[in-house]
Amino acid sequence: MQSNQVWTLIQSEARQMSQKEPLLSAYIQQCILTHNSAAEAFSFIFAQKLADDVMPVEKLSQLFYAFYQEEPATLDIVCYDIKAVFDRDPAIHSYLTVLLHLKGFQAIQIHRLAHHLWHSDRRELALFIQSKNSQVLSVDIHPACQIGKGVMFDHATGIVVGETAVIEDDVSILQSVTLGGTGNQSGDRHPKVRRGVMIGAGAKVLGNIEIGCNSKVGAGSVVLNHVKPHTTVVGVPAKQVGVPRCSEPCRSMQQNVLDDTSIKRPEKSAVMNKS
Repeated sequence: MQSNQVWTLIQSEARQMSQKEPLLSAYIQQCILTHNSAAEAFSFIFAQKLADDVMPVEKLSQLFYAFYQEEPATLDIVCYDIKAVFDRDPAIHSYLTVLLHLKGFQAIQIHRLAHHLWHSDRRELALFIQSKNSQVLSVDIHPACQIGKGVMFDHATGIVVGETAVIEDDVSILQSVTLGGTGNQSGDRHPKVRRGVMIGAGAKVLGNIEIGCNSKVGAGSVVLNHVKPHTTVVGVPAKQVGVPRCSEPCRSMQQNVLDDTSIKRPEKSAVMNKS
């Protein structure tokens, strides 16, 4: 779905919401209906989340808008992210809700600006945006971190993503997840999360390790080693316990690892004979 299609749908949802809930009418008008394009509306919405007396919404809106002008493909990515959240979260019933209210989605879009600034040799400003993102939305993503499209931070509070981490397309990560390093050495030291992965709430994934495509990390796990593609790991430290029943855990969001196909283990007698 192209950004203009998503924008048209959001405008329609905004008109309906404005009529249905008069108390939100002025807010909807300011965020959506007064703007002539998705770029203008997105810029204002994300800017007003970060704005304060020192950094007013007008300056931040201009910063976001300039980013979208320089990298217009980002607008399609924003819309892809909106649709990803809408498709995966059963509590969400409109694109407008994702755009206006879901801080995981908003934190990723703010990170996209910080990442752009980081690679445009404006690193101090990028770090400022990161700090505000963490302060306001409780999501701490280093500006250098690479995040693909269709990534969902569900609930999002307490998510931490380190400098050299990579999150590929179509990944779902729940609250209080850390993609961190294991020491104070510099260099490539953070996880690489491949396409289709789901990481459960509270999991800690540490070090320069790879979480293979379409794998699943159970809630509360501590992952210190590579995870093979299409496997389920759980525990402290995490170990393989099975394989996901679905082809893409990021989409099904099935978090009960006991439902996954179990690994065949050797019979007790066979183990005894081997010894």
